[in-house]
Amino acid sequence: MMASERLTRSSAAVPGSRGMLRRIAEGLGLWLAFSLMLFVHPLYAEASQAPMTSGGELYFVDQKGQWQAPALTLDSDFDIQVSGLMASTRLTRRFLNTSDDWQEGVFVFPLPENASVHGLTMTVAERTIEGDIQPKAQARQRYETAKAAGQQAANLEQQRPNLFTARVANIPPGEGITVELRYQQQVDYQAGVFELRVPTTLTPRYMPGQPVMATLPEGGWAPATTQVPDAHGISPFTVRTSDVAPDSHRASLVLRINAGMPLASVDSPTHRLSTRTDGSRVEVRPEQEAIVMDRDLVVRWQAMAGQEPKVAVFHQRWLDEDFLMAMVVPGASQSARLPRDLVFVIDTSGSMAGAPLRQAKAAMQWGLSTLSPDDRFNVIHFNNQAHSLFMQPQAATGQNLARARRYVDGLYADGGTEMASALRMALQGSGGSVDEPGERVRQVVFVTDGAVGNEAALFAQIRRSLGDQRLFTVGIGSAPNMHFMREAARWGRGQYTAIADPTDVSKPLQRLFAAMEAPVLTDLQVRWPSQASSVESFPDRPGDLYLGEPLVQVIRGQAPAGEMRISGRVPGGRQWEQVIDLQQASRSDGIQRLWAREKIGYLLDSAHLAGVEPERERITRASMDHGVLSPYTAFVAVDRQPVRPSGATLSTDPVPTLLPAGTQPGMLRYPQTATGWPLFTLLGLIGGTLALVFAWLRGRAEQ
Repeated sequence: MMASERLTRSSAAVPGSRGMLRRIAEGLGLWLAFSLMLFVHPLYAEASQAPMTSGGELYFVDQKGQWQAPALTLDSDFDIQVSGLMASTRLTRRFLNTSDDWQEGVFVFPLPENASVHGLTMTVAERTIEGDIQPKAQARQRYETAKAAGQQAANLEQQRPNLFTARVANIPPGEGITVELRYQQQVDYQAGVFELRVPTTLTPRYMPGQPVMATLPEGGWAPATTQVPDAHGISPFTVRTSDVAPDSHRASLVLRINAGMPLASVDSPTHRLSTRTDGSRVEVRPEQEAIVMDRDLVVRWQAMAGQEPKVAVFHQRWLDEDFLMAMVVPGASQSARLPRDLVFVIDTSGSMAGAPLRQAKAAMQWGLSTLSPDDRFNVIHFNNQAHSLFMQPQAATGQNLARARRYVDGLYADGGTEMASALRMALQGSGGSVDEPGERVRQVVFVTDGAVGNEAALFAQIRRSLGDQRLFTVGIGSAPNMHFMREAARWGRGQYTAIADPTDVSKPLQRLFAAMEAPVLTDLQVRWPSQASSVESFPDRPGDLYLGEPLVQVIRGQAPAGEMRISGRVPGGRQWEQVIDLQQASRSDGIQRLWAREKIGYLLDSAHLAGVEPERERITRASMDHGVLSPYTAFVAVDRQPVRPSGATLSTDPVPTLLPAGTQPGMLRYPQTATGWPLFTLLGLIGGTLALVFAWLRGRAEQ
């Protein structure tokens, strides 16, 4: 035994023996490399057939690695009725299962940021099932129970004020289920122009913070993060139009406008329209019978000169209660224009690549042209970080403006949407020297698509840092986050506008900058005839008003009798007052829903401002009493008869949204149901084999 050990050790020490071991190792390495090449090459060839996009994206692939279109096709129909300031919509979506398996469809989609969703109906064959509104957890449990039992069911939840999730369970092979949503919204009105926006898709949002989940959840491309805990619920997959069936993701639309006054024009910056006019009633349709759902549809109409509304009052009697909605448009003041410190902030993140950035640059150039020699300005752009042209605002001289124009022209889109740093830089650095004499108006213009998931944190930051400044937002792109635009401007005591198309830059910006240059009506107070404790009006404290901007207030508990008085101050201290006779109120439906939505928003805002949890019970009660969806409630509809056989499996198919028109392909997000697991498994096995071989050889060499 000892002699054998000595003989082994002595032979291992011989140089020729070591060379033989090295040759064995090299041979094994070459053999493994050759095997790796033979195995990986077919996988690589198959993977290369998937759609080509930028790195880090996901693909919906089958077990062979081939791109596979979603099993569900989707078509939509919008039927919209406008009466005065209210628009009521019936949105019908049909989910058709083109596969041989039973399917559950999950669709995350946008609605108008001021929509009040008040109904859901599911149609299966010739049966119609009306949905109920319930607390969210209860509604989800009922839906999941029905899904497991093979019953057809539909569920609708609100993720954001403008973002919703629909689930449809047990769609039979080759058949479909139709879901109808009913919602209403207030028509936007500003400077004589009415506008209605119909969202059809959304821009993928940036999710700041550290991931808190190791794997991507089913149905979304983003994992939950420390700053956006529901990121997986607001990140639907985004694909090209060519990635879905030719008849999928198409929408038909009819808009019937009863303006109550003669109209001078009806047009759209996003789609070619066909209109039919009968007095003050207009029927509007897109020229295309079915439009692609890759951009918002925007329709604008304008009253005849001299017919613009200055005062409008509407009344509804609902469940023995009175609801009123009043709109007042103050007249323009002729006070002198004050010098400004104006800071332009432009979003240059990856989601702005392509047409959005071109629109943003055009908006910035337009804004620079409105500056006078008495003004001071700065330009900030941001993606992963924020950068400014000047250390602090500089005088709007010809040299400084030329430098700013070159700076804006040289910007390009890349990186994330770290908006908080840009807001901090703009709101903390917009002022000039504190000892400078004279009064200045301090304004910030924020140009972005709003593609962020942490809206609530940004609103809180705006309120903390605003001071005596005003924040104006400009929405860019074919599908901007209008909830962020509207609320950021509201918290910033400014206005918001949207540019829907590169040819649509001048008119919206002309109205915006005209308002910014106009004096502001401040210290607004509204006095209703009844002062009873049961009377509730929203907004409870009206904000400042700009030129052409209406004050809209809704109230419960006030009969259409007596006078409503609105007062305020114009620059210089002069008082302004308007008196409205409530007996002139016109009858209208849906005011109670608008009031309920405003109350829910007030309760949520109050909690955020106080840094406490929202009053879930009060919000849920207001939602269920008035039949309006909220963050804590959901609609659910269930067919009683099970249809899926007990032995049949059910697959879940996340229905993607389309890439917004004009957006670069780098924003594509493909779902993934099967990855290159054979490749990863092989690599792991090869790595482990190599480690064992070299460990064995090293052990033999040391013996």
